Amino acid sequence: MLIKGYDNGPLVAGESLLARPGFWSNYLMAMCGDGAGVDHPIPDWFGDDGADTDALSEVLFDPERWPVFRLPTAHGPGAVVVYRNLPGDYGIDYLLTHPGGSHAQRIASWEGDLVGTGLTWLELVRIADYPAADGAEDPAARLLLVLPLLDDLDVPEAAPARLSAALAEAGAPQDSALNTAERLLTHLMRRPWHDPTWASPLSAN
Repeated sequence: MLIKGYDNGPLVAGESLLARPGFWSNYLMAMCGDGAGVDHPIPDWFGDDGADTDALSEVLFDPERWPVFRLPTAHGPGAVVVYRNLPGDYGIDYLLTHPGGSHAQRIASWEGDLVGTGLTWLELVRIADYPAADGAEDPAARLLLVLPLLDDLDVPEAAPARLSAALAEAGAPQDSALNTAERLLTHLMRRPWHDPTWASPLSAN
């Protein structure tokens, strides 16, 4: 697989992994922690068990095959999520893609926490709701994939319910999905890297 502007490693399409047990706990569980060790997040919150989570982590973090999740949109910029499995420099890179653009633009990376420039809730929803051909097509999965980019201190009141529905569609238990959604939003909205003078990378489009 080739991504213009990103040639760091052996990229492979990862969209088929989205339906595998253990994917969402691998991808989102670290974002549910409150930093105090209280009610520590577990794979069950995402409908997974520990064995599935461990097994899939070996696939996701394989240095010989870097999973890529493409989120093109029918209107405007899309996104790409890349597992950067470089020994000694592991992380998840988040790229923006522009219709007709010559290359992808890396805007942020996850390395224990997110470093870079994020997007507003409404921008994440736009990417989730307008899938184009190729890549991930399910709006729920698309929203969860771009969720780590959230950099918005004032999300709409409907955000927890929307996120809860996406989690439930992805396999999270119905009775705890809202609580998991609220924990995710709480963690993401209080990250210290948020800059009040920040401008979205989509603001010029």
